[in-house]
Amino acid sequence: MTADLAAPPRPRPLETLNPLAKLAAPLPAMLALVFVRDLVAPSLFLGAALVVLLCGARLTRRTLTMLFVVVPAAVVVVSLGFAIWVDTDGLDATTPLVRIGDWTLTDGALLIGLATGLRLAAIMTLAFIGGLTTTGADLVRALVQQLRVPYRIGYAALAAIRFVPRFAVELRVIRQAHRVRGTRGPLRAAGYVVPLLAGAIRHAERVALAMDARAFGAHRDRTERHLVPVRRRDVVFVLAFWVISVEILALAGLAG
Repeated sequence: MTADLAAPPRPRPLETLNPLAKLAAPLPAMLALVFVRDLVAPSLFLGAALVVLLCGARLTRRTLTMLFVVVPAAVVVVSLGFAIWVDTDGLDATTPLVRIGDWTLTDGALLIGLATGLRLAAIMTLAFIGGLTTTGADLVRALVQQLRVPYRIGYAALAAIRFVPRFAVELRVIRQAHRVRGTRGPLRAAGYVVPLLAGAIRHAERVALAMDARAFGAHRDRTERHLVPVRRRDVVFVLAFWVISVEILALAGLAG
């Protein structure tokens, strides 16, 4: 009797790209957004990033909620927050929108706050292009293989990444033990620190002994089991994104 095994889902376009390509493509746009002060450029970059994510990534319901609910809400909160604290004395003639006592919210201050909120949202969404479609292991492998980061440093970082799910398991076990013992109050949370630290030290010691036993770092080069190559589509993606970024900045300059 044979069991029907479901075929793994086909990877989405962004998932097949080199991690370094997904970092290099939006990087100029993210740097440019630090210096722009208009509304057009961050709005267009935000829209472009959303289109790339929707077309090229496998997005869960939680991620979609974050992109289309949390991000707009954050833009509103940040915009209002900056608009409240903007000094209106240095602005040109603006129209008062809300007046409470001696404090006045003007349309100029609101536009400055909106521009700041959109810039932050655009930078964050551009970062999601690589962040939502790249694993830490693939990023470390790409850094070691393409940028020649010493593999002893790279794979030590990879081992540290592997600690995270292990810590989650150990924390769950420690919480269950505290619950059984009836520990409550602030001492319960403080009691997590020492067992987690002891577990981390034990695990780090085992990893270090295993790496030394395998002569890890004894040779200059290392044969890679998992290759993360740079393909033609990676170069095309980076160049296309750069061209789009230049066009958006030029359009924003004309609109300004």
